[in-house]
Amino acid sequence: MKTMTCRQLGGACDFPLRGNTADEVIQAQDKHLKEVVAAGDEAHQSALKDMKGRWKNPIKGMGWYKNTKRDFAALPED
Repeated sequence: MKTMTCRQLGGACDFPLRGNTADEVIQAQDKHLKEVVAAGDEAHQSALKDMKGRWKNPIKGMGWYKNTKRDFAALPED
């Protein structure tokens, strides 16, 4: 299990996101962003917009994904 923060993934806070794979952490961030924005958190709105639009530009989205996987792999186990 490894931990990344919302901020490390482009978000607005240091909320810890845990998973066994980079994909699990990305999914946890997606859920976190949706929940906090739905609760009225304006600081996360731009990150949610970026997350939703990431795959409209596949080359840019894939670059973000590869970087996130690389960053996750470099982290120590919790």
